[in-house]
Amino acid sequence: MKKKLGFWEIWNMSFGFLGIQFGFALQGGFMSRIFQTLGADESSIPLLWIAAPLTGLIVQPIIGYLSDNTWHSRLGRRKPYFLIGAILSSIALFFVPYSPTLWMAAGFLWILDASINISMEPFRALVADKLPQSQRSYGFVTQTLIIGIGTWIASNLPYFVSSLGVSDISEPGIVPDSVKLAFAIGAGVFFISILYTILTTSEYPPVDLKKFRKEQKKGLKLMFKEFTKQYVEMPVIMKKLGIIQFFSWFAFFTMWSMANPAITEHVFNAPIPVISEFNLDNVIELEKFNSKNLSFQKASNLTGSYMGIYGLSSMLFALVLTLYTSKRKINRKMIHLYSLILGGIGFISMYFISNHSLLIISFSLIGISWGSILSMPYAMLSSSVKEENMGTSMGIFNMFIVIPQIIAAIGGINILSSILGDKTIFSMIVAGLTLIIAGLLNLTITDKKTISD
Repeated sequence: MKKKLGFWEIWNMSFGFLGIQFGFALQGGFMSRIFQTLGADESSIPLLWIAAPLTGLIVQPIIGYLSDNTWHSRLGRRKPYFLIGAILSSIALFFVPYSPTLWMAAGFLWILDASINISMEPFRALVADKLPQSQRSYGFVTQTLIIGIGTWIASNLPYFVSSLGVSDISEPGIVPDSVKLAFAIGAGVFFISILYTILTTSEYPPVDLKKFRKEQKKGLKLMFKEFTKQYVEMPVIMKKLGIIQFFSWFAFFTMWSMANPAITEHVFNAPIPVISEFNLDNVIELEKFNSKNLSFQKASNLTGSYMGIYGLSSMLFALVLTLYTSKRKINRKMIHLYSLILGGIGFISMYFISNHSLLIISFSLIGISWGSILSMPYAMLSSSVKEENMGTSMGIFNMFIVIPQIIAAIGGINILSSILGDKTIFSMIVAGLTLIIAGLLNLTITDKKTISD
């Protein structure tokens, strides 16, 4: 019987997510900016992002299975993967903004996303490992609270370091120093926060360690057998939640890949200047390019800062849920339904904004949906899968996250946006509509144990 944990014990075991979210927020808020600075046109940006979901498709189930079947005498079950992921992610985060070419930046994104997934996947399983059923919602919501903090701080880093005097001016095709310093800070926070969780959190050993060791030796053959079994015996609730996740993550991938070009162009009227349209050998032309490039970089700083609002909003949303779920049960289904619809409205509202300060409202609504996406589906899922296979189940479930991102990257965003018109901002309307569909699909969930446990 697992004992109930206090708030600070749950906080400590979830604190590493601060670093993970620093990595994801910097990647999500500024990777497209790096691609644009290196010369990518708007239509090619989603495809440049394909490394991230492809990596998740491969890495998440494997890491989930391996962490289920690992026991290290000092580090435990999940913590070895926290540490490996933290080291690799920190290195990748530091070097991403120094990429001299598009293909190298895309390659670093591949490495970065794989490394973050190595750390992230076991964190989800750790909540189910450590907490009794009655505290699962509380645990996942606490993780969301920390994720919100990380998103908000990391998204504001380039704007913050720029305000301290670090330059936003750079040579054509070179990422500004403000972005480089922000990623370096993110690399440090990533490693330190995960190290904190490793040092402050213990894990339960397997019930029968000898039997567990024998199972470990069966290796890859057993892994593929377990994957097949999990797919064949996938609970109905996982399938229903998977469809909801599909539309939810299509929307957020669209935001991460397209929000910077859409908002800098539509709201700030500061699109990135195309190098080929300027004669950089001419002093006047060079000054004109630098002026437009500086406007774009400043607008990108503010766009990233506004995107951080969704982290702050999700943090406040999670804080309210944390306080509430520590004492009472909640209706997970209805919370998720209304949260996703509010986020969809937030995306669509961007089309009607001319004063950029109103983006606060849009991203606040998006943050409510983000807070729910990071907690409610996992809380609902954890009530319907076996604890001994929790890592594998979470890894397979996350495939419903990466598949829609792959579809979005290889043309889904461009095709759906083109139906509405040729403006980049239409991609945000597509994100809004898919998030509203995700919200309505919660009506298919009817199992009482899943809805409220």
